[in-house]
This record gives sequence, structure tokens and C-alpha cells, in this order.
Amino acid sequence: MAEWLQELFLTRGLPPHGYCLLWQPSLIWTHVVSDAVIAAAYFSIPLVLAVLLTRRRDIEFGWVVVLFATFILACGTTHIMSILVLWVPAYGIEGLIKIVTAIASLVTAVALWPLLPKIAAIPSPRQLQVANAELRREAEERAKTEEMLRHSQKMEAIGQLTGGIAHDFNNLLTVVMGNLERALRHTSENETIERSLRNALSATDRAALLTDQLLTFARKQKLNVSTQDINEVVSDVCSMVEHTSGGNISLVSELDARPLLVSVDYNQLQSALLNLAINARDAMPRGGQLEIGTRRRDGEVAIWVADTGTGMDGETLSKATEPFFTTKPLGEGTGLGLSQVYGFVTQAGGTMTIESEVGNGTIVTLSFPCVEGESP
Repeated sequence: MAEWLQELFLTRGLPPHGYCLLWQPSLIWTHVVSDAVIAAAYFSIPLVLAVLLTRRRDIEFGWVVVLFATFILACGTTHIMSILVLWVPAYGIEGLIKIVTAIASLVTAVALWPLLPKIAAIPSPRQLQVANAELRREAEERAKTEEMLRHSQKMEAIGQLTGGIAHDFNNLLTVVMGNLERALRHTSENETIERSLRNALSATDRAALLTDQLLTFARKQKLNVSTQDINEVVSDVCSMVEHTSGGNISLVSELDARPLLVSVDYNQLQSALLNLAINARDAMPRGGQLEIGTRRRDGEVAIWVADTGTGMDGETLSKATEPFFTTKPLGEGTGLGLSQVYGFVTQAGGTMTIESEVGNGTIVTLSFPCVEGESP
């Protein structure tokens, strides 16, 4: 055993490698320095990989990293042996180290090829950034959708409550108005009582109008639907608005050149557009531009009312269609204008969108489906 070990560490009868180099110092030290630098580099790589595995225990192919580190360590050891055999003919142990290196390199190569598709499938930092941005965009869209759903559910609940109250209140008003009219027919000889009854009857008319607006918001108002050319309705509304908007507001209309036919209630649509025009006018106390336009898009007819007024912040915008919500001073608005428009459009099978920014005005868009036979 001792002789075998001696033969392994110091092969008899063979000269050291330096003998082949004729012991020339330039050649000897060229090999020594080169092999030492290579060995140091090889030995540093497993150290780096060990630190990496310590800090990142979640690496999926950690065992491959260990295998690769073993191979690199063995390669570094062969270069140390190349320095040793320059003076000592330990070719046996050098051969054993090369056998270990060969086995480690073969196992590493065999293990890497099957893993190549999986390693190649690992996303790059750029792909991860793109995926992360996409996830953030989807999360933002989901949050917006959830917010819209919550708002829709809230408006639905408010609508059901409002509709029930308005319906019952309307029935009571009908009884009150009927009795007031009957009493009015029998009090023509008393002017004081007649005046009081007419004032009461006028108040019930306003209350009836209020319940009508509430029923419209609650989508329980009966609609008189017929096919209308949106351009004609908007033209009629523009004529009325032009005479009431005042001299400091410029009215601009941009109507689609083609007939835009939809099935709507003419009076309700006209009332909705007048409400929007009045809101736009009130949002421009110092004057500005009011724009009303129509266009056809994706099988729908869109009407937009835009102003250059004060605009709304996010909180105000989120409550704009709620009944009785208003930013106007007490006594100057019921807060039912936009809620009535919202209820009518929804009942008519359309959609209503509001875009607004403080200081940059507001754009309200009403969209209705084209009637059968109308091409988009």
C-alpha cells in the first residue's frame, strides 16, 4: 500500500515536466504564473456560486449550480497539479484529478442538455418588466371595473328606493291635485281661497314634476319610444339653447352628415340635452364655448355636450349622477338634472360617460344603439 501511494505521488523513473522545458526560467515561470492565475480564477467561481446559493435559496436549479461548481473546482485543481509536476513527477495523482474532472464535466454536460429548454424559458429582466407592467395595467383596469360595478350597484339600490318613494308620492299627489281642482271649481266667489288653492295646485304641479324626474332616474317612467333622427333633435335643442345661453357663451354644433336613427323618447331626449346644456352654461359663469355634436361609431350613435367651464374633480365626478347631489348653492338646484339624464339613457338601452378635469371643462357623451337596419 505504501509503495502504491509512493508511486502515485512520485512516479519513479519519470522526470518532472520542468525537465522537458529544459529548466528554462522564462518557460517555467510562464507556466507557473499562467496556471496560478487560471487556478485562482477557477477557485473563485465556486465561492461566488456558494454565496449565490446561500442568498438565493429559491433558485430552481440549485443542484445544477452545485454540479457546475464541482466541475470548475476540479478544473482549477488540474492547473495546480500542472505547477506541481514541473518539479515533482506526481503524474499519478494528476491523472486521478483529471479523471475526477472528466467525470464532473461529463455529468455536468449530460445534466445541462435536458435542462436547456427550461433554462431558456426563464424570462429575461426585460420580459419580467413587461409582464409586471401588464399585471399593473390589468390590476388598474380590474380596480376601475370593480369601482364601476360598485357604483352601478349603489345607483341601482338608490334607484329602487327612489322609484318606490316617487311612485307612492305620485299617487298621493294625484289625490291631492284632484281634490284641489274640485275645491277650486266651488270657490270662484272667494278670491282669497281661490288664490290659495291655485298656489297649492301650482306647488303640486312642481312636486309632480319632481316625482317625474325621480321616476326617470329610477327607470320606472313610461317612455314614448319612436324612431328619431338624432341630428334633428339636437338641432331643435340648439335652437332653444341659443336663445337662452346669453351673449357670453358661444354655441358650436358639429352634426354628422348622415341621418342618425335611434329609438328613443323624443321629449325625454330633448329634456336630457337641455339639462346638459343648462349644466354646461352654469359651469361657465364668465362665458366660454358650448359644443354639441353627433357621430356614428361601432353601431352606436353618440351625442356629446362639451363645455370649457370649471370642470369637476374626481370626488365630484363620482357622485355627479346621484340624485339630489349638486354643487350649486342652496336653492339654486335640485341635484336631479344629471340623475334624470342617467336614468333616461339607461332605460333607453344607452350609456352615459362623463369626462371632466378641474379648469378644463366637461364632456358628457350619450350613446344609443342604432335602429335595426342602420349600418355602423
